[in-house]
Amino acid sequence: YKVIKQKIMQNKKNQLVWGVILAVVALLVILKVVWIKKQEGLSVVYLATGEVYVGDLSVFPKMRLKDGYILATVSDSADPEKSNFQLNPLNEALWAPKVLYLNREQVVFYGPILPESVIATKLAEKKAQSAQ
Repeated sequence: YKVIKQKIMQNKKNQLVWGVILAVVALLVILKVVWIKKQEGLSVVYLATGEVYVGDLSVFPKMRLKDGYILATVSDSADPEKSNFQLNPLNEALWAPKVLYLNREQVVFYGPILPESVIATKLAEKKAQSAQ
């Protein structure tokens, strides 16, 4: 009788441990999904090749950029020795991707862009103009 009782208690302990592990894993998955959803807005991605991309960045499960722009350096038409920056939409490029999948090994850094930054305000203005 004692052996059976010990096995039953051991099974209950195992079930409790597995239940706690599953609950913690489920909580971590939920937190990760919420965290990913909160990262809405524009982000910048700097690649090892020197290219700079701006757009809606998702990092899970794959690093991908939607509604992206590439930051290009162009010479100033008034003074060829000066240069300016220009945001070119990826959907207007010759290869026009819907989504740009990025190789994590080639990403030097990435991060969110402040809503009051020059890039964010220019893109918001452009979006408002195209909505009209």
